[in-house]
Amino acid sequence: MSETQVKRCVLAYSGGLDTSCILAWLIEQGWEVICYMANVGQEEDWEAAREKALKVGAKKVYIEDLREEFIRDTVIPAAQCNAIYENVYLLGTSLARPIIARRQIQIAEKEHCIAVSHGCTGKGNDQVRFELAFYALKPDVKVIAPWREPVFFERFAGRKDLLEYAAQKGIPVAQTTKKPWSMDENLVHCSYEAGILEDPSQAPPTDMWKLCVDPKDAPDEAEDLEIHFEKGVPVKLICKDGEFTDPLPLFLQLNTIARRNGVGRVDIVENRFSGLKSRGCYETPGLTILRTAHMDLEGLTMEREVRALRDQFVTFNLAKILYNGQFFSPSTRMLLAANAVSQEVVNGEVKLSVYKGNVTIKGRKSETAHLYDEKLSSMDELGGFDPTWTSGFIAIESMRLRNSDEAKHWL
Repeated sequence: MSETQVKRCVLAYSGGLDTSCILAWLIEQGWEVICYMANVGQEEDWEAAREKALKVGAKKVYIEDLREEFIRDTVIPAAQCNAIYENVYLLGTSLARPIIARRQIQIAEKEHCIAVSHGCTGKGNDQVRFELAFYALKPDVKVIAPWREPVFFERFAGRKDLLEYAAQKGIPVAQTTKKPWSMDENLVHCSYEAGILEDPSQAPPTDMWKLCVDPKDAPDEAEDLEIHFEKGVPVKLICKDGEFTDPLPLFLQLNTIARRNGVGRVDIVENRFSGLKSRGCYETPGLTILRTAHMDLEGLTMEREVRALRDQFVTFNLAKILYNGQFFSPSTRMLLAANAVSQEVVNGEVKLSVYKGNVTIKGRKSETAHLYDEKLSSMDELGGFDPTWTSGFIAIESMRLRNSDEAKHWL
């Protein structure tokens, strides 16, 4: 049998109970399994997970550090267009999925695998995000989604069944108390959903939050920082801990500042791509600061109509595309190209202050911000502005209002 004919797949592996059981089950089904773990900034005992996968029966284990390309390829572009889903969610999970999926397909190509597999549940967004990425990058790939296979989910109806199977297969299971919610962490955020959070009327437990200090327990003094941008990209961070210029250390330091000051917590009910509503709690520390600073600098440097078009079209649609798992699409390239034009003028620096969960702008400047004219905008001098111009402007703008009977409804 040739390399391309071997029944071989790449499993996105976490080291937890679900994917360890999926690994054993795939082997039971006759698959030769290569496990793949993506380091996108989560806390993990990578070597322990590697040893566990090999013990269960994986042929190989890939552990890939994707943090730099994560920041470069999705986080920074999203920040450049201020991407946000339903006006609240900064897309932390959504931003990581294309990066993880891309490397999984690259490994599948390298190892002559005919299939890829994951442990996503049948109701969530992530199954869609991963699989749309898989099919975009390798249209002929076979996707094995066990939690949508009746032969799997009827056999493993709950955690008890998985634990019994793990015992049968000799799969080591960590003896820890399972928190009554699910979590997903990367260097952009940590998300919490399911379990006791499914009652949207109940406040999340105070001991649930992992990343950020409770705002009321944050320092009693504000912390100042300064972010410099070139074409909308953060290129320098100045703070009390020093200067940071490389993208990954810069972003990690923003996380550090935000976390110790309680910045970035949200609790929302959102619309999943499938149409189901979901309650999610998110901590997105560094990106909250970065997005605030970036939007402020755009106010100084971007032309009004360009900003309006970008906000209405690029920002909204890129956020939707990211959330719905369609990053590897022609639409994304078009939107990012349009946004790149808008960002050519977003050069300068923003001074900020963070304090007990809040981010406050203290000032901004740009050597290339020719759209802002201090004398022209001043209320203390004319600065080349003729007040009589406004009379004509108002007369023209009022024409359609004068000719309409609609206003009488407001009296």
